[in-house]
Parts: sequence; structure tokens; C-alpha cells
Amino acid sequence: MSMTVEERKAANKALIDEVLRAYPDKMAKRRAKHLGQYEEGKPDCGVKSNIKSLPGVMTIRGCAYAGSKGVVWGPIKDMIHISHGPVGCGQYSWAARRNYYIGLTGVDSFVTMQFTSDFQEKDIVFGGDKKLDKIIDEIQDLFPLNKGISIQSECPIGLIGDDIEAVSKRKSKEHGDHTIVPVRCEGFRGVSQSLGHHLANDAIRDWVFDGTTKKEHAFESTPYDVTIIGDYNIGGDAWSSRILLEEIGLRVIAQWSGDGTIAELENTPRAKLNLIHCYRSMNYISRHMEEKYGIPWVEYNFFGPTKIAESLREIASHFDDSIKAKAEAVIAKYQPLVDSVIAKYRPRLQDKTVMLYVGGLRPRHVIGAYEDLGMKVVGTGYEFGHNDDYQRTTHYIGDATLIYDDVTGYEFEKFVEKIQPDLIGSGIKEKYVFQKMGVPFRQMHSWDYSGPYHGYDGFAIFARDMDMAISSPIWKLAKSAPWKTAA
Repeated sequence: MSMTVEERKAANKALIDEVLRAYPDKMAKRRAKHLGQYEEGKPDCGVKSNIKSLPGVMTIRGCAYAGSKGVVWGPIKDMIHISHGPVGCGQYSWAARRNYYIGLTGVDSFVTMQFTSDFQEKDIVFGGDKKLDKIIDEIQDLFPLNKGISIQSECPIGLIGDDIEAVSKRKSKEHGDHTIVPVRCEGFRGVSQSLGHHLANDAIRDWVFDGTTKKEHAFESTPYDVTIIGDYNIGGDAWSSRILLEEIGLRVIAQWSGDGTIAELENTPRAKLNLIHCYRSMNYISRHMEEKYGIPWVEYNFFGPTKIAESLREIASHFDDSIKAKAEAVIAKYQPLVDSVIAKYRPRLQDKTVMLYVGGLRPRHVIGAYEDLGMKVVGTGYEFGHNDDYQRTTHYIGDATLIYDDVTGYEFEKFVEKIQPDLIGSGIKEKYVFQKMGVPFRQMHSWDYSGPYHGYDGFAIFARDMDMAISSPIWKLAKSAPWKTAA
């Protein structure tokens, strides 16, 4: 029998109290600020966020380097991104995300290649500036069609004081005002990868928009020029979004940064409207462009037909009646597809419960797509969200939804044990833990190597994948762990 809202609130509170009792008093007091539940009518989710993780707990966050290199800069396809420091960070980031792109790898596109300065002990002692100088020369010889270089600094660079800015300016002039961008994204900065996004945005502002190496490109403006900001084309999502925007009559002049180029970044200040998908990673540069260039920005959501329709209408409202009419025509065009997908999958997914724990926009943006399939999100949280993320989340969740910020491995496991959701959507670090617990799981950082999930066609893939996870016969065959059976 399903619980009432009040019963659910009481159960959530008891569960949080139980989890906190496992910690020492001081740690429990600090973690209590990050665990709670949403109460209808409140302006946010009632949890603290963007605070450093506690030593000794299993946090699932990344670092500032991961936020800059892995998210913002790495997908820019015609630039070479140097992981400046020991080999481990660059190796870890190598092809970790599926940022799809069109181009010839190693010739004019470099996303899936790894470039590292491979620091050794002598570089820590004597500095890595000379090594970086040589690497840039080698890159220009070996990959002459690259349109720019970014230097993604790892922890030792900040500790030993390498002057990557001076090297960038000098080598840029030596190579004919070639775009070379130093990014101070040492992993120890900030509390998570979130600061890496901010630092990367600031580097774009200072070295691309305002830099001396900015190139002028042939460009004829139209009244319908827009950009896709904060979409990293994981599984082709930026392409799915672009299809819809072009169908309603808009012209996409830049993609940030999935399948994007340095020229597109440089052209962005000519847009009429910036469309931001991942608010957390790209709101900084969007706000800057609004203040400096007067370009408005809109946060949109292309997960699931309900949010797609809302977003298309919101985007179209910034343009003339012809765009508004085309938006309605596009929504109507895809309605038969939506109806067929829902008719096929909703009967099997109706009333299934989901718990989410992801980064960026997904802890809130995907909720509408689950609801379109009749599913209910009973818990959600961010790896590196800020308070404004949790404020935005209130528009997506219902009363008594469990909220967990920077959840520890122990907390997440206990929540899942007690709530027993039908599906978990989280990251690769959590995937195999919960599958071994017998809980269906989808990896929601890179769509479990499926996708795209954005757009109407993406919704069909999303619905199939969620049904495939939940309805698989494997869960009936899964046996308890031997030690549990013996007990």
C-alpha cells in the first residue's frame, strides 16, 4: 500500500536520522546539513551545497581539472588540450566521455587524443616551463591544422608556480598569434569540478573573447542566430537539439562545446539568443555575454516531450510569429511519435520509482522525461550543485522527495536499501555496487553508452533504455550473495 505524503516525510526523516547515527557526532552534524527532503512551497530543497567533502567518506565528486578539461574545453574538437602535469590525470580523462564530433582525428580534430607533459620528478624540482615550450613546438610541427591549444594545469603546476601564462603569450607570438589558452584549473582548487567550469569560462572570456589572438571570421548575421551552450554532445545530444532548433527556423551558429570549434566560440557574441542546457557549467559565460554584449540567455530542457514542448515555446517567444508558428508545427509533427513511444512503454513503467544522483543538469532535467513515462522520482541530488541548482529543482519535484547533496557511498546505499526504488540513475562509480544489490541501474553521465536522450528521437531511446533496465529478466535470476545465503 502506497504511503501518504505525511507518512513518506516521516519515513524519510527516520531514514536520515538512522544514517547519521553511523557517524561520529561532529561528522553527523555536518552531513545533516546536506540531507533532507523537499517540502512543497519552500523556495529551495533545504540542503547545503557547494561545501568541501568530509575526509574519509567516499565522495563521488571530481576536481577542478576534471571540470575544465573533461567538460568545457575537452570537447572543442579543433583545439589540442594539453594535460600539463603527471600522466595520471590526462590518462584518466582520455576518452572518458563520449563527446561525439565530425572530423578526421589527428588531422583537424583531436577530442579523443591525449596530450600530456608527463611530469617526472625533475620537472617538479626544476619546473616544467621549458618542457611546455618544447611540447607546443612539437604540436605545431606534428598537427599543423590545429586551430588552437589549451593548457590544462594539474595540481603540481600551482604548487611549484609554473608561469603558464607567460609561456602561452610567448609561444603564441612565435607561432603567428596562434590561439594558446592557459587554464588555471589545478585539481586542488575549489571543492569540486564546479570551480573548474567557472575557471574554464573565465579563460574563454579572457583569452578567447578578449584575447589578442582572436580571429575575424566571415559572418553574415541573421535575426534568428542562436547558440547551444552547455551541451557536450554525449551520444549526439547536441545534434538532436540542433535538429529541432533548425526545424523551427533558427540558425545555430555555435555549439558549446560538443562538436564545437574555436571559431564558433569566437562568433558567439554575434548571437541573438544564447540557449543554455547545462546551467551549472556555462551560466558564468552566459551571464558575462548578457552583461557585456547584451545577449539574453534562456535555460532550456530537451528531455521528454513535455519539457521539449515547453522549451520550444519559450525559445520561440523570443522571436517573431513565424518562429512561434513553426514551433507549434514541430510539436504537432512529433506528437504521433510521442504517442507511440508512451503507448509502448508506459504500461510497463507506470508507477515505477527512480532515485537519481548525477552532476550538471540531470538531477532535475530528466525528471520530466521519467514522468512522461508514468514513473516517479522519489530521490535526487547533485554531485557538485550550488544553491541555485536546488532552487531550480523545486520546479521539477514533488512534496517529500528525498534530497541528498554530495551523498556519500554509505548514505546512498542505505537510502536505496530502505526505499527500494525500481531504478537508479547515477554514475559509473555507483553502477556495479547497485547492480550487485539487484537494483536496475542506468549510467546517466554518458547514457550507459547509448543515446542520444535529447529531443523527440532521443526520448524514444530513453524510454527503451529505461524499460530495458527495469524489465530485464536478469533480476529474477540474480541470487543473493553467498554470505547472505549462508546466513
